[in-house]
Amino acid sequence: MFLQLGHTKLDAYAITREFVKECYIAVSQFPHEEKFNLTQQIKRAALSVHLNLAEGSSRKSDTERKRYYEISRGSIIEVDAAFDVASDLGYCSAESLGTLGEILVMCFKYLSALINSIKIS
Repeated sequence: MFLQLGHTKLDAYAITREFVKECYIAVSQFPHEEKFNLTQQIKRAALSVHLNLAEGSSRKSDTERKRYYEISRGSIIEVDAAFDVASDLGYCSAESLGTLGEILVMCFKYLSALINSIKIS
């Protein structure tokens, strides 16, 4: 927000930011009794995607940067799995999460590209 560092110019940064917003919107429709369970887990994991991308981008070491990007991508997989469970419980459907699903796939692709661009010897 205040620091205009290089990572804020990455396409991945913009899409992961949108991903967090879409996840928060999606879970706002979940039943109130899930407020401290699945809802919070999805919010934490979605935020982790964005924050680990940002933190990883600030690392000087390729090894460290790649590791943060891998953690970020792992959190995307966690969110995807959590929405599988939410769907099984009837809280949402793939159709109702169309935009979120598209953004999730884009995040995964962008992060995979960033990870694959880092060659560690």
